[in-house]
Amino acid sequence: MEALEHFKIPLEKIKLATNNFSDEAFIGQGGYGKVYVGTLTLSEQQIRVAVKRLDCQFGQGNREYLMEIQTLTCYRHKNLVSLVGFCDENGESILVYEHAKYGSLDKYLSNPELSWIQRLKISLGAARGFNYLHDEVGPQHRVLHRDIKSANILLDENWEAKVSDFGLSKIGPSNLEFTYVVTVACGTIGYIDP
Repeated sequence: MEALEHFKIPLEKIKLATNNFSDEAFIGQGGYGKVYVGTLTLSEQQIRVAVKRLDCQFGQGNREYLMEIQTLTCYRHKNLVSLVGFCDENGESILVYEHAKYGSLDKYLSNPELSWIQRLKISLGAARGFNYLHDEVGPQHRVLHRDIKSANILLDENWEAKVSDFGLSKIGPSNLEFTYVVTVACGTIGYIDP
């Protein structure tokens, strides 16, 4: 993790940005833990951020935390969520992302105000993100997301799709007919193949 020192954000800055993880800053929770919104000051610039705070009781842990950091510090694409940094102080495992103004796609699927053109653009953006992971990250490997669902597609201020939540991802070779066998099911019930 020494090579990633420039991604470390002090816990005090995160607490300041989220008003000490206040209820007012709380915007959701998932398998990783609670998510908060805040404004973080980095290099004298204010950035609107989403802060994911690990809570092991929700099922994920250190492996997912490290996979998220590894994936988002190595791979950048306009249709992947951007990692601002992370914090691993005082027993906390926190991930800090650029905030996606409109949240996750699942909140809009039943909304009749979301036009078919918008839906198509969102779908194409998500597909471009997954295509990048599967086929364009490098000639010798690929990233398999393993938790594809509408809740993991975020929407920025331009309704541009951003693939998120890489904790369950696997990185494998791309030059083999069969990359590896996964014998343990993972993902979200209702989205994974029975």
